Amino acid sequence: MKAREVKRERLVAKYAKKRAELKKIIAAANVATGEGLEEAYEAAQQLQRLPHNASPVRLHNRCKISGRPKGYMRQFGISRIDFREMASNGLIPGVRKASW
Repeated sequence: MKAREVKRERLVAKYAKKRAELKKIIAAANVATGEGLEEAYEAAQQLQRLPHNASPVRLHNRCKISGRPKGYMRQFGISRIDFREMASNGLIPGVRKASW
């Protein structure tokens, strides 16, 4: 699963510029006056022909260690389970277990 996410990240990066250009053409079309509708339609067709995994929406944050998709902590890039284990072992600088 981790390899699949890396593959998706590469595809998103590869098609990001082309995707942005097509979306810009679509957004520039004026529906009220009918100006640029043909170009926008063609751009929408091209956008649909891009690979599905080239969409940034399909990316999912995963733990860098275990690949776990749920319980992901953005600040550290790891899951809550790995975070707790590493914090208990003192492997994360500046993080201490609270005790009272």
